[in-house]
Amino acid sequence: MAASPFRSRFRLGPGERDYLAKKGRSTVSDHAADFVARRLAPSKPRNDGKQTPFRGHPVFIAQHATATCCRGCLAKWHGLQPGRPLEDFEQKRIVAAIMRWLESQQRPPPAEREN
Repeated sequence: MAASPFRSRFRLGPGERDYLAKKGRSTVSDHAADFVARRLAPSKPRNDGKQTPFRGHPVFIAQHATATCCRGCLAKWHGLQPGRPLEDFEQKRIVAAIMRWLESQQRPPPAEREN
C-alpha cells in the first residue's frame, strides 16, 4: 500500500494524535473493533463503499490508509471476499492493521516537528 499514491497520502494531524494520546491504545482499539464489527463485518454492510468517513476519528483515517474502509478494498488489498460475514479472526486482523498504522503515526512528520 505504500506504493499507492492514494493510500500513502493519509496522515494523522495534531488533533488526531492528541486524541490517541488522551484516549489511549486500548480505547482506540475498542473503537476500531466496534467500527469493523458494525461497518465491515456483515455480509452486506450498509452503504458499502461509503460507510467510512475521511475524518472525524483517527480510526477512519487509518482505515483509508490501510485499505480497511470497505468490503471492496478488503477484497482488493487483503483478499477478503465480499458477500459473507467476516470471521472473528479476520476482524481482529483488520483491527491489528489499523492499530499498527496508528502507532506509526504517533510522531509528527518532520515538517511539523520543525515548527
